[in-house]
Amino acid sequence: MNVRDSNGTPLSEGDSVTVIKDLKVKGTSLTLKRGTLIKGIHLTDDEEEIECRVEKIKDLVLKTCFLKKA
Repeated sequence: MNVRDSNGTPLSEGDSVTVIKDLKVKGTSLTLKRGTLIKGIHLTDDEEEIECRVEKIKDLVLKTCFLKKA
C-alpha cells in the first residue's frame, strides 16, 4: 500500500502529521485547527484514510488530503 499526504510525501505507521485546514469533527463540537500536530498515526486498509487520536477523541479517521507530514 502506498499512503501519501497532500504533498505526495509517503506516510508510514507511527508518523506525525499536521492538519492543513480547519476540520469540523462530526458528532462533537470539536474543530481541529490548522497546524494541529497529530502524533502516532495508524494506517488503514484505505490509502486515503488514516486513524489517530486527537485530544479526547479516540479512533478518529482523517483523509490524507487534509494532512502533511510533520
